Amino acid sequence: MVHNPNNIRTAGKPLEEASKVMIMVHGRGGSASDILSLSTHIEDPDFAFIAPQAQSNTWYPYSFLRPMQENEPYLSSALEVLASVRARLQSDFNFKLPQIYWLGFSQGACLLLEYIARNPADYGGVFGLSGGLIGPPNTPRNYAGSFDHTPIFLGCSDRDAHVPKERVLESESLFRQMGADVTAKLYPNFPHTINEDELKIVNLLIAGSK
Repeated sequence: MVHNPNNIRTAGKPLEEASKVMIMVHGRGGSASDILSLSTHIEDPDFAFIAPQAQSNTWYPYSFLRPMQENEPYLSSALEVLASVRARLQSDFNFKLPQIYWLGFSQGACLLLEYIARNPADYGGVFGLSGGLIGPPNTPRNYAGSFDHTPIFLGCSDRDAHVPKERVLESESLFRQMGADVTAKLYPNFPHTINEDELKIVNLLIAGSK
């Protein structure tokens, strides 16, 4: 495995004491510590936060729009890391799926959105900021299963240099077909970053979740 699934950082409540947990996935060139700094913007005090760290700060080498095999074996290894973190939260800390939330930015958002599409379930919430499903245009999307009304939020600039808005809207449509309650928002002329409105929507969806 390229990435080490045991290389993780945590913040917020101790995992043993929290009633909710958010898996946070950093972007290319970022780090687990970087993405965990967003935990201070989450208003719900019952969360533990856990963030895996990519080898060399990158989950996979090329754009998420390239043919998937070009990003192997890194992409499969990265998806296995998310599977490992989720499995550990369920087995070692007894979190149920509706207590598990996901948040990712940029490359981390693409990775977690691809993971949940392949592993749909009744999660607490999914927040993909500046990301979309992985693969070139016209990639077959033969995902099976249902999100059972999981709230999913997709936020992105309408002219992001890395993430075409068409991919955000395609991802929105697919998640909706799979039974998620999707909120998607494109911000006019916004840079490739996280904005206050996105964090406000994340907090509103957490407050309204099961």
